[in-house]
Amino acid sequence: MSEAEKPLSKDSSRGSIDVNAVAVSSGVRTSEGGVQSLRHADDVLLAKLGYKSEFRREFSRLETVAFAFSIMGVIASVSSTFSFPLVSDKIGGHVGMVFGWLIPCLFVMTVAASMAELASAMPTSAGLYYFSAKLAPERYSALASWVTGWANITGQVTLVCSIDYTCAQMITTAIAVGSNGSVNLGSGPTYGILLAILFAHGIVCSAATNVLARLNLFYVIVNVGATIAAIISLYVCSGDRKVSTHTAFTDFENNTGWSNNGWAFLLAFTAPMWTLTGYDSAAHISEETAGAAKAAPIAILISVAATSSLGWLLLIAASFATSSVDDLLSTDLPLPMGQLFLNVLGKHGMLALWSFIIVVQLGMSSSSRGPRRGVDASRVVFAFARDSALPGSRWWKKLNRHTQTPVNAAWLVMVLAGICGTLGFSATALSSLAGASVIGLYTSYSAPIFLRITSGRNKLKPGPFSLGKWYMPIGIIAVAWVQFVTVLLLFPGESNPPPDEMNYAVVLVGAVFIFASASWILSAHKWFTGPLPNVDGYGSNTDISADGDGGKEVESM
Repeated sequence: MSEAEKPLSKDSSRGSIDVNAVAVSSGVRTSEGGVQSLRHADDVLLAKLGYKSEFRREFSRLETVAFAFSIMGVIASVSSTFSFPLVSDKIGGHVGMVFGWLIPCLFVMTVAASMAELASAMPTSAGLYYFSAKLAPERYSALASWVTGWANITGQVTLVCSIDYTCAQMITTAIAVGSNGSVNLGSGPTYGILLAILFAHGIVCSAATNVLARLNLFYVIVNVGATIAAIISLYVCSGDRKVSTHTAFTDFENNTGWSNNGWAFLLAFTAPMWTLTGYDSAAHISEETAGAAKAAPIAILISVAATSSLGWLLLIAASFATSSVDDLLSTDLPLPMGQLFLNVLGKHGMLALWSFIIVVQLGMSSSSRGPRRGVDASRVVFAFARDSALPGSRWWKKLNRHTQTPVNAAWLVMVLAGICGTLGFSATALSSLAGASVIGLYTSYSAPIFLRITSGRNKLKPGPFSLGKWYMPIGIIAVAWVQFVTVLLLFPGESNPPPDEMNYAVVLVGAVFIFASASWILSAHKWFTGPLPNVDGYGSNTDISADGDGGKEVESM
């Protein structure tokens, strides 16, 4: 037995089933036989990874792509973070919009490609922290899993909060425009709206998998349709007020307070980095997906490429339509993008388009960002609790007997997001929440990639999607990029900020880091052994293969 095939825990008795029994009962025979069902083949592969199937596999390949794409909700995300490129180069704003989006997207594709390879080889809801455990040296397997898991949960919860917080801001923006500026809700009412959104998303996240899968297709249609409508309307309706091509692509002036122009430009990277998160959801719902070894990597790559492309086109259109950055930054509306739409489309046109953007933002929260973001986050909490890595794990790993979804985990995420939402009373709530979510998520993304190009070079047995010999240079670029962005996102948007404008991402991330580190040192290192198999025979030499979707032998590593 190779090192990669050894069980990660000696305790495989809890609710265990036999891996060979899975092959028989699923209608999937050993290498001498064929495959009776794609879903059954998925269950056998999952058994080889150490887990019995507990979810209903009701996400098709198309629905999995839709899920990962709609999580990033391009039109809503760009509208939420439009202030970042404006502030980073205040007078012009245009370079930050166009190239401050394009450059990070190119680097994020290397992260996505590396993650797609891992998800194809190991399609399990445990996702990233399972990847880290399998690729790390055996003596550090549990620690690698612990660090990756806590980083991912930090990012997931703060991302749920930041998305729903900006959704609340979108609603208050619509109220302000609809009342002609006579009603401007402050931080208190905005927080109340945030709690109401979180409650609604908790209900959606508790729904059965087939309901969530169908909702995704609707959200994709609204997401893409609203984005295309915004691109066309901004460019066409701005008419003679459009700036020149030279201005739209090259105008820049640093007015952040930072003396270095290059550094001021880099601060615009926050917008695309916050938008391009959550695509790991394709891995986290892989136990609910048919043909997961192919569907997950396809969903990751397509969703990141599509979001990057549409977002860039939208920001190019916004750059042409922005005749005065000062006007947008001085608006009384919570979100500057709302002011841009108001300037270009007028009150009724702006409210019509804005209503669809709110729907997209609400949808983002149901997958990964709202209701969707809550689904993703709840699956991460469930998987981590399944391996007894969270306080109160016995509650968070329970599946509702009617919906077969982790309802308790979903509500835990909503409660924690509500607590993080108290940052909404700070002037820099969005930058703090965005920074914390990106740092947490991308740390968890880069950890298994780093292990893949170091200790795990000879451990991974690729699935249907493989980077081949390119895994090393792509992985190196991905890890280096994440380290750079992590440092960048800890800085405030302006030099020498007052306390209420400080970037509190370091506080959020630091608090979780201290808690997780203290827990490991004082207790967890004694009992946490990483992912806990619940399938008897896991790590055996039993040859179980699948011919179906992907036409490859199905093995864990």
